[in-house]
Amino acid sequence: MRSFCIFLLALPALAQQPLSLHDAVQLALKENRAIAASGAGTRAATERINQAKSGMLPKVNVSESVMRGNNPVYVFSSLLTQHQFGPGNFNIGPLNRPDALTNFQTQLTVDQPLYDARHTRNATTAAQLGGKMAAEDERRVRMETIARVAQTYYGAALAAENLKTAVQAVRSAEADLRRAEDVRTAGMSTDADVLSIKVHLAAVNEQRITRQAQLDVAKAALNDALGLPLETEHALTTALSPATLGETTIAALEKEAGDARPEARQSKLATSLAGAQDKAAHDSWLPQVGVRAAFETDAQRFATRGGANWMAGVTVRWNVFNGFADRSRMAETSSLLERAHADEQRATSGVKLQVRQAYAGLQAASQRIQVATASVSAAEESLRITQNRYEAGLATVTDLLRTETALLETRTRYLAALHDERVAATMVEFAAGRLTADSGVLN
Repeated sequence: MRSFCIFLLALPALAQQPLSLHDAVQLALKENRAIAASGAGTRAATERINQAKSGMLPKVNVSESVMRGNNPVYVFSSLLTQHQFGPGNFNIGPLNRPDALTNFQTQLTVDQPLYDARHTRNATTAAQLGGKMAAEDERRVRMETIARVAQTYYGAALAAENLKTAVQAVRSAEADLRRAEDVRTAGMSTDADVLSIKVHLAAVNEQRITRQAQLDVAKAALNDALGLPLETEHALTTALSPATLGETTIAALEKEAGDARPEARQSKLATSLAGAQDKAAHDSWLPQVGVRAAFETDAQRFATRGGANWMAGVTVRWNVFNGFADRSRMAETSSLLERAHADEQRATSGVKLQVRQAYAGLQAASQRIQVATASVSAAEESLRITQNRYEAGLATVTDLLRTETALLETRTRYLAALHDERVAATMVEFAAGRLTADSGVLN
């Protein structure tokens, strides 16, 4: 019966798809909606560059209108543009009270800036900087997604290993219960020993139940990071084992973070953008020169009884006084540039602090693994000796339960140290700005 139950419990696992951490990251990069949103933002920024560059291109417009009325000025001017004005139109009566006239007007205008006070150049520079900032934002989202997948993957792996440890503890407690019952049957102990072990067995069973629930939640968190339905089942294949760490120094990591972190790059780009906006504000005092040409047809009918005319000219516009608005704008952009410099320094310091935090966490986790490895071996040997001594009547049930509990706690600390080292190694890569789907820490 027991074998049949184990078989039923194993059926869902048989249907699970194997999933390595590398595959999980690749899947998240395809399915995660935050990445799709950031990619759309980058494409939109690229189109803003094209919009800005069009400032010096000619603007061509065509308009078509129809009008009818007997306003004397309207009729007089329309007859002239229609080339239909004749001697009879000078008569005082028709001149003051003309008959209603229809005018179909088609107009083609071309405006070509010759010099726009560097507005197009400044706008293009600002748009290009905005595009680079959008690209860095997309890279930041990708890095954050990868880091979150790694954290949730290792979280699920830790929960699975903790459940295995709890199951082992239950099996060990069941063996201790059988051992205690044998010792009691031999007259070497009392019912108190058996009852104490039953209480211990109930406690480790509770831990097993709790850790099963934690595993279910951890799997759902991983699916959420992957952008999959929360109930999707996976068989995690990347082992929770000590990480292989390359030789590096915190100074090298800090320098790399200052150059490679998206946040650091964005802060530098924001300073450049503030400088471009400040320059554009000062350029508002420069003159603007443009050419305008127009071709027009006017007709009493849509295609007949009409004439055509054209005009062309050059316009110079110079901003002499704008109610102190330009002066205030220049003061504003200068202040924004000063703030951008301060934000850049703060961002650089912030990424360096994150490097130190991640590096310290990695070093601490690695040292904890070394300590916990020795502790697990010692706890396992201590339990083996205590179990033999208890069977021989040389140890009490209290000694047995203490060593059982110590082994469970030691194994749990060891697994936690493995998890923390793996996550910390990932966060070091993240803090340095070099975390990608192909990073060695993920393989």
